[in-house]
Amino acid sequence: MKTLLGTSLLLLSFSTFAQQQQDTTKRLKEVQIRPYFSTQPLLRSTGSIGLLNASLLEKQPGGSFVSAMNTISGLRMEERSPGSYRLSIRGSLLRSPFGVRNVKIYFDDFPLTDAGGNSYLNALEVAGASQIQILKGPQGSIFGANSGGVVLIQPQENNIGDPLASLKIEAGAYGSFRQQLSLGQQFNKYSLNITQAYQRSDGYRDHSGMSKKYVQALQKYNYAKDRSLKALIFYSDLQYQTPGGLTEVQYQENPKGSRPADGALKGAIQQNAGILSKTIFGGISHDWQINKQLKHVVSVFSSYTDFKNPFITNYEKRKEFTLGLRSYLEYYRQTEMLNYRFNLGLESMQTASDINNYGNDQGNATALKVGDKLKAASNVAFAQLTIDLQEKWLLELSASTNWYQYAYNSTFPVATNRKTNRFDLQFMPRVALSYLIAPSLSLRGAISKGYSPPTIAEVRASDNVINTDLQPESGWNYESGIRFQDPKGRIQADLTGFYYRLQQAIVRRLNTGGSEYFINAGGTKQWGLETSISGWLIPVNASKFIRGVQLRNAYTLSQFKFNRYSDKTSDYSGNQLTGVPKHMLISSADVQFAGTWSLFAQHNYTSSLPLNDANTVYARKYHLIQTRLSWKYRSASKSPLEFFAGADNLLNEKYSLGNDLNAAAGRYFNAAAGRNFYAGLSLQFKRK
Repeated sequence: MKTLLGTSLLLLSFSTFAQQQQDTTKRLKEVQIRPYFSTQPLLRSTGSIGLLNASLLEKQPGGSFVSAMNTISGLRMEERSPGSYRLSIRGSLLRSPFGVRNVKIYFDDFPLTDAGGNSYLNALEVAGASQIQILKGPQGSIFGANSGGVVLIQPQENNIGDPLASLKIEAGAYGSFRQQLSLGQQFNKYSLNITQAYQRSDGYRDHSGMSKKYVQALQKYNYAKDRSLKALIFYSDLQYQTPGGLTEVQYQENPKGSRPADGALKGAIQQNAGILSKTIFGGISHDWQINKQLKHVVSVFSSYTDFKNPFITNYEKRKEFTLGLRSYLEYYRQTEMLNYRFNLGLESMQTASDINNYGNDQGNATALKVGDKLKAASNVAFAQLTIDLQEKWLLELSASTNWYQYAYNSTFPVATNRKTNRFDLQFMPRVALSYLIAPSLSLRGAISKGYSPPTIAEVRASDNVINTDLQPESGWNYESGIRFQDPKGRIQADLTGFYYRLQQAIVRRLNTGGSEYFINAGGTKQWGLETSISGWLIPVNASKFIRGVQLRNAYTLSQFKFNRYSDKTSDYSGNQLTGVPKHMLISSADVQFAGTWSLFAQHNYTSSLPLNDANTVYARKYHLIQTRLSWKYRSASKSPLEFFAGADNLLNEKYSLGNDLNAAAGRYFNAAAGRNFYAGLSLQFKRK
């Protein structure tokens, strides 16, 4: 392990992001990001940011964000079974037996995370994303309540020079099939991009099949010189089976098996356990450049989700409706020595949830057991001042006030009057500074406060009891870092160190019947180190047999410990944080050959991690190797055709990508697929 750490620190640094060259004789362009309100060079960013572009997403196994997202240092994404995502940025998955919590997600200008704190990330499709930015650490000063970080997903859009249409078809092991179609067109001041995708899989394990239908449309209309409209909408129909966790004995004997019957409790197959989720999401944004100094942006958005979950012990049905608005005013002033930008805005949304639990008879809902209505309201007022001095010093001062509340009442078995639980007003500041030491080197530091109220899924967990005692978790984050970017674009590097102290941590517990509930139990101390680097070992050229070789490396060291953390009978203070590996190392090589051949290979090392708070059970360390070989054919009609084939888990490792933490009866393990292969083709139709 010392060698592993030494190698990562020697490689030191940077950006999981690779620039694409349109001309092999040109230098790579400077990496640009838009973490807050305006575009800026990544080199001068005040925060720790991970980037994924469409090219990097395409090199990973299709149909899932997991493999690509895990190339970002400080981030861990899991998939217990196909379609079942969990995401953690610099922290524990204790609050997330399923889904995404502690993290705020935006799709273009619109929050995907609803007022109740839930993010249906698995509703999105990889084909619908063109770029992903991950802002690590608390970002509540601008984006509202979150204690882990923010994910900004940019949808596919139509740009000048893009193909008129593209089609991709892929098939692989375990009955997997994936198809995606993208159409784009520009009509003077109006542009339209439509993305459609379908995928299915039988799954590696028994009872782990999934299917997904997806369609997305993005429209832009520059109806005046200084004004524009943008509309985004998507519809997702996702269904997947949940095989359930296995004990270690069951996992060793038959990792492909699903959760068996246990006494009076039936098994996953008998109860047809799974998720059926249909989501429609839409938003409209208006951008008005009032004059050279003043701009106004306003967005309205809404979503509706019809969610069904036949489980071992019950059948849950949820209908969730969200409506919200986000708006800000920007003032920009430029002088000879100083540029400054001031933003003032608000984000307000409400989510109404109707939740009913029925008996489950082999996947069929029977008699109603419990019914509740909840309405969450999240309101954020924010301000940010950015001061740029001589294009060397960049200071960001930002803050927000957060109002959060939820109302609730029961509808069955006894109807009750509506009550409201309001949390104290929260002030969340962020101070960040970067300094450009040289044209290729910068230093940065930041202090920010994180705050995350309990989600509706935690207030009303699977024990069907509304827990009004559950309080928000909060903490302060301190970090500093250094970035390097070769002026020629050949090498990019980043090193970040941070300390995050969380209080009133929300953690999951299980009652004697195996149903979950959540409590506040002490806090955590989280020391971390993140490095990433990308560089061209052989620069892009047009004459050699090897036309280019790019290497990437990302390393994460997580020294996360419980602090003053206890259960009713045990004290876990000082234990390693459940579900967090101490070491993660991701390395990859992208080789371009003459004759339009290319080879991509990636290695993922993840160290062992504790599966319970007592640290008495661990998941074993594992090494994953993935490869992808592709060949492009350019016809006379200039419609490129690409054939590709890939392999996942080449070492045929036995591992669990998505453990059930603190699981009842020791059912911790959800086996991931063994060695498997896939192949496909993609075709682009160019404009004439």
